[in-house]
Amino acid sequence: MSIATRTGDDGTTALMFNRRVSKNHPRVIASGTIDELNAALGLARASANDVKDAAIIFAEQQCLIGLMGELSTDDADRPRLLASKLHRLQPEDLARLDALVAELESNKKIAPGWDTPGENLHHAHLHLARVTCRRAERECVSLRATGAQVPDLILHYLNRLSDALWLLASAG
Repeated sequence: MSIATRTGDDGTTALMFNRRVSKNHPRVIASGTIDELNAALGLARASANDVKDAAIIFAEQQCLIGLMGELSTDDADRPRLLASKLHRLQPEDLARLDALVAELESNKKIAPGWDTPGENLHHAHLHLARVTCRRAERECVSLRATGAQVPDLILHYLNRLSDALWLLASAG
């Protein structure tokens, strides 16, 4: 089967469970921004000089796949998502980020104040991922403002992930 299905030629795309919506639907925009975040994290991981940083980034990329699926599910299909075995964001994912933020904040190398991106390629990639994460968070808030179900956990996770990315860049 070809990747070029041509089903999107009319400006629509399929959500999870095959419900079709416009490509400019707030749900598609939020999910697509998570996809961009995952790609930006891929750049940060590929440019990491530290194996530990690369592993941290990879773990968050894996979480984003499930998060993207959850955002790509219409509210009417949410019971199907909850009944499925598809990965979704879990409270443990947020707890892991909270622990990472606490660990990174204990690093005495982090200077107070604002950090200007571009110290090196990895630093710049981390900051690109951070601002993409902030945009994804805003898109999820916008999606929620339409009345769509966006679990608090998603917003908390994205907020914490952007904090962790700032700290990873600043600690580097």
